[in-house]
Formats: sequence, C-alpha cells, structure tokens
Amino acid sequence: MWQPIDPVPTSCHRQRRYGSEHGVFLVVMLILGLILFFGIHALPMNTGARTAVLDRLGEPAYKVLFGVMSLAGLVVIVWGYQAAVEDNVFIWTPPVWTQHIAVLLMLPALIILVSAYVPSRIRSALKHPMLVAIKVWAFAHLIANGDLVSMILFGAFLAYAVVDRISVKRRAALGPLGAAAGTVWGDVISVVVGSAAFWFFLVYGHAWLFGVAPIPALSWY
Repeated sequence: MWQPIDPVPTSCHRQRRYGSEHGVFLVVMLILGLILFFGIHALPMNTGARTAVLDRLGEPAYKVLFGVMSLAGLVVIVWGYQAAVEDNVFIWTPPVWTQHIAVLLMLPALIILVSAYVPSRIRSALKHPMLVAIKVWAFAHLIANGDLVSMILFGAFLAYAVVDRISVKRRAALGPLGAAAGTVWGDVISVVVGSAAFWFFLVYGHAWLFGVAPIPALSWY
C-alpha cells in the first residue's frame, strides 16, 4: 500500500482527480466501509450500550452480529480502497526517506502484532500491543503515501487506535490473552514470527496482495 522506494516518485504517474461521479462514489463507499467497521468496533467502548445489546440479543447472537458487520465493513474497505486508488488525487508527494522509514517501521509493527497473541514480556510492557501495532502500521503508511484515499484509510485506523487505547485504559479492559504473564520464550517467538512475516511481505507478500513492492529490487513477485 505504500509507494515503491524509487529515486523518482511514482505517485505522479498515476495522479488523477475525482472529476467523475464514479470516482466520488468509490471514495464514498470506502468511507461507508470505515463507518461500518469502526462503528461496530466502537460499541465495546460504550459499556452501557454494549450491555444493552447483549441483554437483548444474547452473547452468541452478539458475537455473530459483531463478526458479520466487521467482515462486511472490511470487505467494503478493501474493495473501496483498491478501486478508488486507481482514480486518485494526490495531496503531497512523500520524499524517498519517508518511504524508507515506513519500511523499517513495519518490522517492529509486525513483531508487536504477534506479541498480542503470545504470552510475552513485550505484550506485558505494551499492555495492548495490537493497538500499538495498528498505530505504527497506520503511521508508516501515512508518511509513505500522499494520496487522498490512503490518507482517509490509514488516518481512520490511526485515529481509531488512539481512541480505543484511551477507552481500554478507562475501562481497564484486557487483551486477547487476559492477564497471562509474559515469558522470554514469548519474546523469542514474537521476534522470530514477526521478523519472518516482515521478510515475507517485503519480498513477496505485499506485491502479491496489493500490487506494490516496498523495495522493488528485493521483490520476488
């Protein structure tokens, strides 16, 4: 999703403006997907509203509703972004050094993301590593992409992660593993798996999934 690292910015080669109803429609669909996805994820932030929905639907139905709405929102986000990015308007052209920083930031982001599901000391220190990983991921992509669609997408995820972090602190909410104690082996697993994921996305996965190689010279795709 970030632009390829290249001495000549590639963003200018696909720069367009939303001069058609179709382009505006695609951006609106992306925004609607974000509203749907973050709307259902905002429900747990309001304990009263969440309790009311649980009482009315029951926990199994609530989980199904949460999962379906999250998936639907994510599908619309992915579709809207992939379609809208082809008919885009660029607000600014990121310098090459921000693209290098973005690539480097993804290594700790993926390690931190893995630590959210492993009883590691990294997880214990960060308390809510998934939200930290989302913030690092979103910030990295924001500084590497100057187009309107990317700014909407990654800006929304960054804002959500900040707001949700404030909310979980206020609610004293626990992460996926509860209060499980972290171990050194958990740190090792987080670093190894996160680094492997970073290498996969760097040389193959990102280009395969999103059509853009972070560092074209290293890409196997």
